[in-house]
Amino acid sequence: MFLKEFYEDRDGFAAISAERASRFAKEVAHDFNPLHDVDAKRFCVPGDLLFALALEKYGLSQRMHFVFAGMVGHGVLLDFPDTDAGEIEVKDNQGKAYLQIERSGGLSRNSALIESFTRDYVAFSGQNFPYVLVPLLEKENVMFSLTRPLVIYESMTLSFDHLDFQQASVEMMEPKMEVNGKRASAYLHFRIKAGENVVGTGFKKLAISVQSGYESEPMQAFVEEYLARKNDYLGNLPIL
Repeated sequence: MFLKEFYEDRDGFAAISAERASRFAKEVAHDFNPLHDVDAKRFCVPGDLLFALALEKYGLSQRMHFVFAGMVGHGVLLDFPDTDAGEIEVKDNQGKAYLQIERSGGLSRNSALIESFTRDYVAFSGQNFPYVLVPLLEKENVMFSLTRPLVIYESMTLSFDHLDFQQASVEMMEPKMEVNGKRASAYLHFRIKAGENVVGTGFKKLAISVQSGYESEPMQAFVEEYLARKNDYLGNLPIL
């Protein structure tokens, strides 16, 4: 599958370099979260890449729940166990857990379906900032730190009516945010479609470190800088 260029197999472990993870974030998901920059002090592999690797390894189940239990750093050796179990833990070679997966119901290993859904989901996911999160922050009158933003992919849930289709796309539904002191949880709901037919639903949960008082002008400047950086990077990619 298309993921082969984004990780390396080392004696049965998946190793993801900062450079490969950053390329996936920027070029596949169009996600320019500073945490995914190669030189970031708190660099972490994007959760969307871990999700994509899990689907490549285990297929697409009718009901799936993913919990991102830890931030994966550069070159961490991940073990995606060879199992048909309904509950799976992805750990490193030291036994630390990073991803928990629960799955049930029907199973599809249709590679074309899995790739189409993965690509569309991560593209949807990468657009969450600024187009979804900023309006939610403004509505709740909170900000994240503009100097050290901390937005963490916490979990994701999928539910399909059936898996009898060849391609799938993702469409945003009404997002929600809950604020509890300095922590906010954003719930990004979506429907899954095969052509014009809705075949499932899901939601992505983000954990965000926030402070009270939304400030429009600083946030707008932050967004403009983010989009300029994104457009500059994508504009300099070679045309294939």
